[in-house]
Amino acid sequence: MTDVPEPSLSDAFHVFDTTLRDGAQREGINLTVADKLTIARHLDDYGVGFIEGGWPGANPRDTEFFQRARAEIDFKHAQLVAFGATRKAGVRVEDDPQVTALLESEAPVVTLVAKSHVRHVELALRTTPEENLAMVRDTVAYLRAQGRRVFLDCEHFFDGYALDPAYAKEVVRTASEAGADVVVLCDTNGGMLPAQVSAVVRTVLADTGARLGIHAQDDTGCAVANTLAAVDAGATHVQCTANGYGERVGNSNLFPVVAALELKYGRRVLPPGKLAETTRISHAVAEVVNLTPSTHQPYVGVSAFAHKAGLHASAIKVDPDLYQHIDPALVGNSMRMLVSDMAGRASIELKGKELGFDLSGDRELVGRVVARVKERELAGYTYEAADASFELLLREEVEGRPRRYFEVESWRAIVEDRPDGTHANEATVKLWAKGERLVATAEGNGPVHALDRALRVALERIYPQLAGLELVDYKVRILEGRLGTGSTTRVLVSTSDGQGEWSTVGVAENVIAASWQALDDAYAYGLLRAGVEPQE
Repeated sequence: MTDVPEPSLSDAFHVFDTTLRDGAQREGINLTVADKLTIARHLDDYGVGFIEGGWPGANPRDTEFFQRARAEIDFKHAQLVAFGATRKAGVRVEDDPQVTALLESEAPVVTLVAKSHVRHVELALRTTPEENLAMVRDTVAYLRAQGRRVFLDCEHFFDGYALDPAYAKEVVRTASEAGADVVVLCDTNGGMLPAQVSAVVRTVLADTGARLGIHAQDDTGCAVANTLAAVDAGATHVQCTANGYGERVGNSNLFPVVAALELKYGRRVLPPGKLAETTRISHAVAEVVNLTPSTHQPYVGVSAFAHKAGLHASAIKVDPDLYQHIDPALVGNSMRMLVSDMAGRASIELKGKELGFDLSGDRELVGRVVARVKERELAGYTYEAADASFELLLREEVEGRPRRYFEVESWRAIVEDRPDGTHANEATVKLWAKGERLVATAEGNGPVHALDRALRVALERIYPQLAGLELVDYKVRILEGRLGTGSTTRVLVSTSDGQGEWSTVGVAENVIAASWQALDDAYAYGLLRAGVEPQE
């Protein structure tokens, strides 16, 4: 059996993560063993108490994960948990191969899933309620005798309780008396509401005396609320997944639950200093599973502390707490001021301060920026999603001139339709930079890619800093025409220099011209970040 890390927190309350098992059931997630090891390291670094690694014996990947986790991960905070089922009906627990696989995983903790809904017992397991209780009792007692700590998940508990509360509670009582440390009440179908969860947990706790946990699915959008309602009612073990990943619409989200417990309940559930890692860990896990982080996720989303309305900005200028429920730094996030056609003077002043400009004493300049933003947004630009383009606009007003690194003589992009059905994309740019006329032609896998490559070919000799830039995202939106005019195209480009990302915007009557504007700003901002002075 693997060594168990010294607990850094009291055992009186458990944060149990099941991203590697239940979270991996989300549509679109397909974790390799290497992925699971990486996520396990992130979760251990975050400081959760238990990491459920999967079902050893059920598939080769999970079996390999436990073998490699024992050898490759030195857990500092978490204990590794193996998931499995109670023995099969009519089979001795010692002879059940999947129970043996749980022991062979050498995980110090085992979570068993058991039926607590009498109709599931009869229809899915095809056994009697009495045999199901014996399966729970035998498996828990056997694993305890083998030196394992045991948690028991009561599948479909709340639905089963509604049908037959006496039997559902008897499953809980049987598991606890056999030695299960925690009996977890599972809202497997995700249909419960907070008041219902609270009432059931309170009753089961009083009637059984068992230590209870909660596992909530999010089908009603209440998984986090249901988890906290269970805690209010006496549950001391919460099962969650990173970013709420899970089957159907997902599971209770680890990060809002942990943040609420620490910041709203005043209950320390992570090692000291780890709560500030919340946003980083959330985004790191999203990167491993190859899903874009939700921008509007509570606590950790990039929009979680973003302010757009002028009324909010005016209040935040006086005191940020007036429109924020916590200090974003507590969870490793930051406040953002969004600049849009809703912006007032306070929004511009706060955004300027964020960018390092004190605009509070220059009402005329602030007024010019506000007017310019509103005029350009009326034309289709959006600056709330293009901070880099806004900073270039602001610097132009502050410095009294555009920040130019090159002048454009002309550009063109050609798409050639060939007889064999393929296409060739070629772009040519003619520029002036530092007194030199630069002409470059390049091909790409699309006209915008070809323009990007041609621009890079033309400028890299004069500005070698551009070699490290990479276009990482590209979005196009067709805007409805105004006053009888044709449609307008807006392009948002995200660029990275390996240290950070920024977004720029372009608007024109066609997608290529709008893309050129966004690329022009992207390169200018990249050179600004690199500390390059613009040409006179």
